[in-house]
Amino acid sequence: MKIKDPYAALRYKEFNMFLVLRFAMVFAWSMQFIVIEWVVYSMTKNPLSLGIIGLMEVIPAIAMALFAGHIVDQNEKKDMLFKCILAFSAISFGMFLLTWPRITSDFSINKILYCIYFLVFLGGLVRAFLGPTIFSLLSLIVPKKVYPNASTWSSSVWQTAAVVGPALGGFSITWIGIHWSMAFVVVCSLLSLIVLTQIETKPILNPKIGEPIMESLKEGVKFVYTNKTILGALSLDMVAVLFGGAVALLPIFAQDILKVGPEGFGFLRAAPAVGSLLTMFISAHVPLYKNAGIKLLGAIFAFGICIIIFGISTVFWISVLALFFSGVADGISVVIRQTILQLKTPDAMRGRVAAVNSIFVGSSNELGAFESGLTAKLMGTVTAVVFGGSMTLLVVIFTGIKLPAFRNLDLQKDLEEHENQE
Repeated sequence: MKIKDPYAALRYKEFNMFLVLRFAMVFAWSMQFIVIEWVVYSMTKNPLSLGIIGLMEVIPAIAMALFAGHIVDQNEKKDMLFKCILAFSAISFGMFLLTWPRITSDFSINKILYCIYFLVFLGGLVRAFLGPTIFSLLSLIVPKKVYPNASTWSSSVWQTAAVVGPALGGFSITWIGIHWSMAFVVVCSLLSLIVLTQIETKPILNPKIGEPIMESLKEGVKFVYTNKTILGALSLDMVAVLFGGAVALLPIFAQDILKVGPEGFGFLRAAPAVGSLLTMFISAHVPLYKNAGIKLLGAIFAFGICIIIFGISTVFWISVLALFFSGVADGISVVIRQTILQLKTPDAMRGRVAAVNSIFVGSSNELGAFESGLTAKLMGTVTAVVFGGSMTLLVVIFTGIKLPAFRNLDLQKDLEEHENQE
């Protein structure tokens, strides 16, 4: 089997089970986030409340990330994933109860809001462990020679769920209501637990079991800092996501600017994921590892342009197209970044590197949501989005000029080395 086979990773049964599990989890998580965004903004009509949702998740995610990476590297991955999914299911059930009028009819809006924020905070704790666990488990399911292909398919499934989850979340608010939408989220999370039983227990590859936690954390941070390729990719994407967080303001655009209701909200929320998904499926057949640096810079620059167009648009379908093409650009960025991480991270450090990645990139989604909510409150919604897109462009230009080595990055040699390992 050669790495050039676009379906190489799909020929491993456990990897297919992994994809089903990941789809169910991402679908449930993204649908829940959409429903909660809608509920919170409907209650408050305050853009800052959308930013607070992001802040409540990012605080524990950042605070626990490095410790979570250490714990993941020290423990068996399937068991860790089981605990993460079980915790998420409990949080989703709590959201289900909070959206049940029969239970919350005597609650004030503020009490319901604070309870939602608290559950989102707990979700941030879970996410701190979930990302490193999934990243580490993937590398134990397939051989090294198919890491890039497996990363592409894994990212594609993530984006598929990120398309269907938000779209169905927007439509289900109208079709079955908020409460039963949350019930569906609970069912999906429990389904992922069942699928997990089809994956065997994996060995722990870390030779330093029992290593003092501070030494372990120091080693993980030092590795990322000294590996300029990984550091550059994470830093660039973090800034783009941080300043390009227009998605967090979509409830405002849907309700107050474009006036398209929950159905239009679903389309807007799904549009970037559709574009990203399309890119990822194409990249399985047309790999992006050649001239990866310039492609990554170009993709993030295009992302910033799309965000600016979305911000100034007052026509629904132009807004949808702008978000779609922002997803295309983001898909290129995700595939290249994940390939860099999988090819250049040692097995024993995958949990810690993934934890640093979650701080740089994953948590920047929530920080981006808070930044967007805050700037929208201070500048106005449209100005905040245009400002974010413009800052993304400036960062890309600065990086391209100041870091020529990153601009000339090519992953061809790394890929050939992994092909020859087996």
